[in-house]
Amino acid sequence: MPLHKLEEFDPNYRETFGGEDVKALDLYTEGEVKVGSVADALVDQDGRFRYLVINTSWDSLGKKILLPIGLSRIDYTAKRVYVDGLSKQQVELLPEYQENMVVEDDYEEQVRSVFRSPTNNLIYDRETYNYQEEPNLYGLNDQYHQTFRLYEERLIANKQRIKRGEVAVGKHIETETVHVAVPVQKERVVIERVSPTGAETVVDPSNLQFQEGEVARIEVYEETPEIRKEAFVREEIRVKKVIDRDTVEAQDTVRREELDIDTAGELHVNETGANKQDAV
Repeated sequence: MPLHKLEEFDPNYRETFGGEDVKALDLYTEGEVKVGSVADALVDQDGRFRYLVINTSWDSLGKKILLPIGLSRIDYTAKRVYVDGLSKQQVELLPEYQENMVVEDDYEEQVRSVFRSPTNNLIYDRETYNYQEEPNLYGLNDQYHQTFRLYEERLIANKQRIKRGEVAVGKHIETETVHVAVPVQKERVVIERVSPTGAETVVDPSNLQFQEGEVARIEVYEETPEIRKEAFVREEIRVKKVIDRDTVEAQDTVRREELDIDTAGELHVNETGANKQDAV
């Protein structure tokens, strides 16, 4: 099962534990002897604490080791982690932990073998091993390692943009028959025969000049309609989008867990901080 550094697994782990930081604690024995400090913590893929990474400072011996979480007692108030039974000899036997290393099954078994009780008859099988087989090393169900999480539901409002439709604006040609009236004028020749004035008057033949081929010419005109088509801009169409704003309200019922504390006997229980957690 792969293990992860605390901050890599949960970048906001400090908020998860109410602002407390296990990596800021010193390591003490139950006899109040400082033997190192917590450099990090390793969790499994489900977020369960499995090891504390310890910077040891035992006399001249100094190296990083893994301490199974079940062997520790964390006291955030005192800013300390207490370990029961850690000896200098165990530190010497433990394999050194490197920052960039991948903790494999065989490495973990080396760590467990140092802390495992001689009376433990567990037969290690790499393929079937489970942390629950050794609660004394990994168990968090004692009085110092109880985590009680209170959950609440929240309404999360979000929005997404979806295509509601589309508008296509184009143009087409329609035809119609248009009638137009053009008044025109035509000239015509009117020949009238009228009785001459003095028709009864006798004219002396010697005074007359008879001629042939005398022609009177009159030009006759008429108007003809001239019809043609011209194109003009009839109308301009402007297409644009506008945004109408509205507020959509929604409501639902959400649940929140509250802490109930029942005590028996004459006990003094201190509760500090609404979101404070005093355990890993």
